[in-house]
Amino acid sequence: MRSLIKPFSVLSLCSLGLCGELVPSVSGAPLPYFAVLSEDAGAWPAVLSSIGLERQPVALARVFVARPGAPAASEWRARLESGAILILEGESPLAESFGFRRTAKPPVRVVSLTDIHRPALPIIWERGLELPVFSVPQGAQVFTSERHSGAPLCAGIRHGSGTVLWLAASPGERGYERFPYLLNALTDVGLDPPFETARFWAFFDSAYRSRVDLDYFAARWRKSGIAALHVAAWHFFEPDKEQDAWLARLIAACHREGILVYAWLELPHVSDKFWADHPQWREKTAVLQDAQLDWRKLMNLENRDCFRAVSEGVQGLLARFDWDGVNLAELYFESLEGIGNPSRFTPMNDDVRAEFRAQAGFDPIELFRGNTVTPARRRQFLEFRADLAWRMQEEWLGVVESARRDKPYLDFVLTHVDDRFDTGMRDAIGADAARVLPLLDTHRFTFLIEDPATIWNLGPQRYPEIARRYRALTPHTDKLAVDINIVERYQDVYPTKQQTGVELCELVHGAAAGFRRVALYFESSLLPPDLKLLPAAAAAVTRIEPLGAKTAIDSLAGVGLPWSGEAMVDGLPWPAADGRTVWLPAGPHTVEPSSAVPPLRLVRLNADLKSARVVDAAAIEFAYESSGRAIAIFDHPPGSLQIDGAVTSPVRAAPSTLLLPRGQHLVVATR
Repeated sequence: MRSLIKPFSVLSLCSLGLCGELVPSVSGAPLPYFAVLSEDAGAWPAVLSSIGLERQPVALARVFVARPGAPAASEWRARLESGAILILEGESPLAESFGFRRTAKPPVRVVSLTDIHRPALPIIWERGLELPVFSVPQGAQVFTSERHSGAPLCAGIRHGSGTVLWLAASPGERGYERFPYLLNALTDVGLDPPFETARFWAFFDSAYRSRVDLDYFAARWRKSGIAALHVAAWHFFEPDKEQDAWLARLIAACHREGILVYAWLELPHVSDKFWADHPQWREKTAVLQDAQLDWRKLMNLENRDCFRAVSEGVQGLLARFDWDGVNLAELYFESLEGIGNPSRFTPMNDDVRAEFRAQAGFDPIELFRGNTVTPARRRQFLEFRADLAWRMQEEWLGVVESARRDKPYLDFVLTHVDDRFDTGMRDAIGADAARVLPLLDTHRFTFLIEDPATIWNLGPQRYPEIARRYRALTPHTDKLAVDINIVERYQDVYPTKQQTGVELCELVHGAAAGFRRVALYFESSLLPPDLKLLPAAAAAVTRIEPLGAKTAIDSLAGVGLPWSGEAMVDGLPWPAADGRTVWLPAGPHTVEPSSAVPPLRLVRLNADLKSARVVDAAAIEFAYESSGRAIAIFDHPPGSLQIDGAVTSPVRAAPSTLLLPRGQHLVVATR
């Protein structure tokens, strides 16, 4: 099918500057530059930049996109032999020259696809296309095909050191409507992710991972860029010898891999046993039934006896395990349908009703009975409810903060559903971010914004806008984080019900540009094809360019740069590297090859790296900042350690893995 897009031109590749040498490289790897050889770039910039590639003039690029109608040119063979990656979209003389040709077979109506990266995953196009049936060259690998006819839709083939990736149609207006695993195919044919980050938080529910090799999964989480696991702590609220031993092993495995572990609380859900043992403290809905809503079994925390029992249980839970932090998540009310659904609307327990009745002069249950309901009365209770949610959040922040008396290193997180983008959330569940955010003036915690299910279908463009709205509410913008829910959505969404592939990379990339921390809900919903690309998608690099023998790079929150051999950073030998990656602090830096071998290597640091240097032939120094404990992993065990000038013996999670104090510190490690 011919496109109405104007071809990029009939000029030769030499006239475009493509006959010269390859662009400068990062210690042997070409810089992550791409060019679209058309006046209309379509969605390609959004697709390729979602994993860190940077758009540059054609003379500098390594990755090229040729859109429909691109002319054939003999120079491409030499360019591919030298390592270029050529993406061919649709039908063109250039595609035909590489063996991707329209056949005489009748066109096929494409609606449903299958992809080798996730063969069982339903991939459905919202708007089907009638496409020619193409043949692919011998030796090509077909990645995506029409589900029923098997007609190839995406395929790749290597040419020398380079590669060609062909698609039968464009990736869509937003870049992810048609080929979710386009980026995976690109990495399969030779493109390595250009950057790496280790800053993700991920939610973890042991009910989905009860029989797994913990060491294997901890290593996999580390490779996926996960810095902290937020573990569903309600499963461990009551002591249990076998369960407690399993959780202790999980925490130890994570610490060995440099991953922090947080106690994830979902109050007013406490635990299944607590619900069964205390029916007198159960929350009530507006139809006066026990509030067992979905998986959560809600308790009446306004009852002082219930509050004291839960508070005591939380304190015991935090004391029993070697947690690194606490996440108070979703501490407000039900339901997303708000007051319009009495069977899910809370809180309607006796304590709340009595408090409101004393204040307002009527029982809020009357809002769901008889003919006395007025908009003013309804508004009065909804305002009371939002105020009550705020008071509960402040009270429970105080409860978990008291645990710092014995564990001063604990970090705190408050997960709060967004009510700035979807403004209906305040009335629906009592969530009021503008009321809660001033607590950052007096409490040290991260405010983790969860986008509600009502907007999961809106796509990646929502995250920059969410960031803008929240920055206007608080001066503590460094304490803002965002939670991406990676689950099957209830809306009609395409091409997949769950975010995956290009859509997920665009979501993460947009979120990482607006927030210093991105959380993923949840660990077990991450699909295997996404694990390799997520660290690159979250690397918020704003600039990378060659400066003679050096590479200049700038990032918002620190980044891992692929690098072989030793490196100097900003002109000095650099010890923060693992042999394949150089770890850089946020901000602008230059990197260049070095012949100096550091006495120790800091191969991973679960904290914000501020600086690093080689002190002498026996020692390295690095500065860091962390809201919780920091975990430093060295290439071999340090002989001695100084923190802020004092010799210390930190906790060792493994011989080469050290747990360091929270805050800002300067560390000197000696071989």
